[in-house]
Amino acid sequence: MPRALHVVDPGPLSTVQDTGRPGHAHLGVPRSGWLDEPAATLANRLVGNDPGAAVIETTVGGVELRADGAVTVAVTGAAAPVTVDGRAAAWGEPLSLRPGQVFRLGPPRAGVRSYVAVSGGVAVPAVLGSRATDVLSGLGPAPLSAGDELPVGLGASPRPVDAPRLPRLDGVLRVDPGPRADWLDGGVRRLLDGAWQVTADSNRVGLRLAGEALPRARTDELPSEGIVLGGVQVPPDGQPLVFLADHPTTGGYPVVAVVLAGDRWQCAQLRPGDAVRFRAAGR
Repeated sequence: MPRALHVVDPGPLSTVQDTGRPGHAHLGVPRSGWLDEPAATLANRLVGNDPGAAVIETTVGGVELRADGAVTVAVTGAAAPVTVDGRAAAWGEPLSLRPGQVFRLGPPRAGVRSYVAVSGGVAVPAVLGSRATDVLSGLGPAPLSAGDELPVGLGASPRPVDAPRLPRLDGVLRVDPGPRADWLDGGVRRLLDGAWQVTADSNRVGLRLAGEALPRARTDELPSEGIVLGGVQVPPDGQPLVFLADHPTTGGYPVVAVVLAGDRWQCAQLRPGDAVRFRAAGR
C-alpha cells in the first residue's frame, strides 16, 4: 500500500517546506523554504531522513493528519501537545503510526512554528528543484487543506540519534551593516539602540517590528535593488522589517542591516508582542 498522509485539519496555516529554491532571484523567484532551519533539520534527523527532506511547517495552530500506511513522524520547533488517536504522545521523539491512526499537533505553548517530519519525506512534486510552498509567488504546493493527500517517499528505519539541543530563543538578532546604513540618521547605531516589538502582521515574508521610528538621513527615492534573506529594510514609516524566506527579490526602500544566518531561525518563533533587540555582529 502506498504510504501517504491524509490532512484531516490543516490548522490556520500549514505548508510543505524544504531547503527552498536558491539561485533563482534573477528570475524574480524567492528562496522560500523552512524558516527555522535547526528545528526542521532535527525533525528529519529524528526520523532517519536526509537533512533536506520536505517537512510540514505549521503556524500557531497545529495540524491533524491520518496515516494512510505505516510511517514514522517526529515534531520539533515550537513545543506543542501531541496525540495519537487521542492519547498523549511524545514531542521531539520518533512516533510510529499504523495505517489509519490519527496524529494531532495542538497549538504551541511557546513559539510560533512547529515542524512535522515523516520517514521518507513529503514527496509532493518539486518546482524548480524544491517542494517548498512560497506564499508570496504561489510557487510549489498550495498551503494544506482538509482532504489533501500527501505522498510519502521511501524511508529508512529511524535509528537512535544523539539529538542536539536546539538554540534558546532570546530575541537578540545579530546583524552586519547593510548596503544603505548611511540612509539612517545616525547610521545603523540607531537600529541597535532601539527597543522593538513584533507586530501581528508578521508572516513568512517578513518579521515586522514596531518601536520609535528610525529617522532618515536621506529622503530622496532609492531605485529598486536586490534584497537578501535577513535584510532589515526601513520603509518611510521608520519601522524596520526583517525579510524572511518568502521575501520579494527586489525593493525600493533602504536595507540598513542584515541578520546573521545563525540568528534568522528566531524570526520563525517570535510572537506578536515579543521584544527584539539588534546587536552588532561580533559583540
